[in-house]
Amino acid sequence: MSVQQYEVGSIVEGKVTGIKPFGAFVALDDQKQGLVHISEVTHGFVKDINDVLSVGDEVQVKIKSIDNESGKISLSIKDTQPAPEGKGAPRREGGNKPNNRSGAAAGTQQKSQGFNTLEDKLKDWLKQSNEIQADLNKRVRK
Repeated sequence: MSVQQYEVGSIVEGKVTGIKPFGAFVALDDQKQGLVHISEVTHGFVKDINDVLSVGDEVQVKIKSIDNESGKISLSIKDTQPAPEGKGAPRREGGNKPNNRSGAAAGTQQKSQGFNTLEDKLKDWLKQSNEIQADLNKRVRK
């Protein structure tokens, strides 16, 4: 198959032919292969791609992009899988949702719901960090 026979957005079967720290090469046929970047292997964080994929694995991949000049094909495995329920939110601590773990007063929680400047956020993070450090120091002294 030539590059023109592959269409962006389509899902095809492939075989892992090589693994590098940044991603995996997947053969789509005898002539063409593409790259699945490590961030596109699975939902969630992947520290070591070898924990998830091995050479010879048969995988379903979605074609994300095709560079017609170079012939490079960008692939995704995670786009062929349903997103896990309830995951994804833990990485966004300090976002628009109140975070009660620091035990801060309700007034400070309301402040984090609107638009904050980076300076305000930095002050909040430093305060939270100092509270956590103080708590850890108390535990160590016991």
